[in-house]
Amino acid sequence: MYEYLLRLFPVINDPHKEPQERLAALREIPPRGPANTSGVNNHIHTVYSFSPYTPSMAALRAWDAGLEAAGSVDHDSTGAAEEMRAAAACLGIGCCCGFEARASFKTSQDGSPSPLRDRKINNPDSLGIGYMTVQGIPAPSLPQAQEFLAPIRAARFERICAMAARLSALLEDKGFPALDMQEDLLKMSLYPRGGTLTERHLLAAAARLFIRRLGPGAPLLQAIKTRFGLSLPPETEALLANEANPCYLFDLVGALKPTLLPQVFIQPAEDECIPAKTLTGFARAIGAVPAYAYLGDVGKSPTLDKAAEAFEDAYLDALFDELSALGFSAVTYMPPRNTRAQISRVQRLCAEKGFMEISGMDINSPRQPFSCPEAQLPDFRRLTDSTWALVAHERLASLEPRFGLFSPENPYAAAPLAKRLKLYAALGRELDRSRPEESACALARKLREGLPGIG
Repeated sequence: MYEYLLRLFPVINDPHKEPQERLAALREIPPRGPANTSGVNNHIHTVYSFSPYTPSMAALRAWDAGLEAAGSVDHDSTGAAEEMRAAAACLGIGCCCGFEARASFKTSQDGSPSPLRDRKINNPDSLGIGYMTVQGIPAPSLPQAQEFLAPIRAARFERICAMAARLSALLEDKGFPALDMQEDLLKMSLYPRGGTLTERHLLAAAARLFIRRLGPGAPLLQAIKTRFGLSLPPETEALLANEANPCYLFDLVGALKPTLLPQVFIQPAEDECIPAKTLTGFARAIGAVPAYAYLGDVGKSPTLDKAAEAFEDAYLDALFDELSALGFSAVTYMPPRNTRAQISRVQRLCAEKGFMEISGMDINSPRQPFSCPEAQLPDFRRLTDSTWALVAHERLASLEPRFGLFSPENPYAAAPLAKRLKLYAALGRELDRSRPEESACALARKLREGLPGIG
């Protein structure tokens, strides 16, 4: 259905329009009934990092997939959050927003060298650097979060520029023209509007150049394999040999990430990947939830952009000890990416450490479905509940910081985390999804008056 809606309202997915223009177009879509699944997805990337979707279109795709709730976590940016929340309210679905960042795990909480400093954690490109998310940012804290992230975005921008120079030299050596920073990279990003320029933007610039020069299909595939010495799995080769492939650009970016990117990659410094304890401390200070993003040893990557490789599983217990010491409150994971054995182990460790479990299927390509059937299985009901708990947390902490899930001043701070999550999930489901701010005021009154059976 969303293809039809996109043709009808092209402005919704135009990143060069103002957010209010996109939202006005979104409001023209006739309302529909309740979501037809119990699905949620709170790990959606938008054009504020790298994605084919504006925040309004991301919400529309989630709505069209029958999701009850959705949320954005762009890289080093909260630029999408306000529009994403407004779009979700237009469509009558829940919403919770945050950001994703890479953090240095090279130093422990006490300042001593970390046991993770020379480990490959959840990041294929760097040792001692891992991905984490900051979830459920209260609305009043969004400007503070964007200001905090500004120097991180600037440092990443400078590094991507240096990598673009390396890539241009490599391209020229292989008979292609150099990249134009303004035309090939900046125009495809929202960096001037508070977005982030990422490695995927750089690869997309190269992919577009290859498509312009060679056209999609077998000649392009053969050229990049022979000129750049790329080795691709058969499934990827089949996708790139098909010139009618509607996801061609994004499939090509996915193919270039584990193959071409290492040839031009520059390791980030700590002005771009700041210490994990600094990020967790900031998240807690603004009333948000710092979460570690579990990857696990990779066999076949569902996003086709990661080679089979070992990550945290060999030292997972020690990792969780370090996460606890660094101030993490949650762990995110993706049921389609991991085996049942991997997830069972993560769930056990989360219970031992008192971590919230958060799920969301990483979305940055049109090939990826917004719904996650695996997460709707009975074993993962807690993930749906945790999303609704985040929705309630975000709305209630926006009214009063003490109503944050992990606030020490929370009226139910003494209750076990499982009880707090159950309470907040119920409150999240009570919200009027079309008027969440107004209905959150009624929920706040409930918390002030006290609820029986919690303590």
